[in-house]
Amino acid sequence: MDLENKAVIVTGGASGLGEATARHFADKGAKVAIFDVNTERGQALASEIGGKFFAVDVTSDESVSEAVEAAQSAHGVARILVNCAGIAPPAKAVDREGQPVKLSKFSKVVEINLIGTFNTVSKFAAKLQAADADTEGARGVIINTASIAAYEGQIGQAAYAASKAGVIGMCLPLAREFARYGIRVVTIAPGVFWTPMMEGLPPEVQETLGKQVPFPSRLGRPEEFALLAQSIVDNPLLNGEVIRLDGALRMGA
Repeated sequence: MDLENKAVIVTGGASGLGEATARHFADKGAKVAIFDVNTERGQALASEIGGKFFAVDVTSDESVSEAVEAAQSAHGVARILVNCAGIAPPAKAVDREGQPVKLSKFSKVVEINLIGTFNTVSKFAAKLQAADADTEGARGVIINTASIAAYEGQIGQAAYAASKAGVIGMCLPLAREFARYGIRVVTIAPGVFWTPMMEGLPPEVQETLGKQVPFPSRLGRPEEFALLAQSIVDNPLLNGEVIRLDGALRMGA
């Protein structure tokens, strides 16, 4: 699918992997709608790349529905959705004082990362199903973001790993559901990437994490995530698949 003049929605598009994807797709001629809670950064980026920004809470039915409608009014029916919105606050099930973690901390991660992803997928697909298909019956592509933490989660990542495992788990069922409408669903599971979440770590920790990657031995670049997203859009046979983007990294305990 050619990106030229295609309407695209990127959640979490104001920073990190989402920002890189928004920039890359805009460079390829796509009409990009950025969904994010960071209004200041989102508006600035949209202005820079010639896109549109919409303040969106991915966990809200109303917020996502209104934004999808508004994006459609601005750009036409979106053919591509890239879900990058997510959070990764560390929290052990039992803290240092021997107290159980507040359930709200766990549920917030799951609500944003998993339920938020499903929410945008559902709203996006409902609109796309009614759009015209191309000569091969294709209508569009959904790309969700998981993590290698879904397979090899570390201490303190129970909520994050569970939420991303859920994103992986719904990939194939969604691909099967939307096959009749010519909508593909693919999930990317990134390894350790240079993102705003990573910036908060000490330089020596960042270096150590990068050296754990077999090759290339460094942190992933957000632009490399965007390149894979484009490859998924370009390849019509990729569907119902989870792709690890991690330089062969397998995290130990």
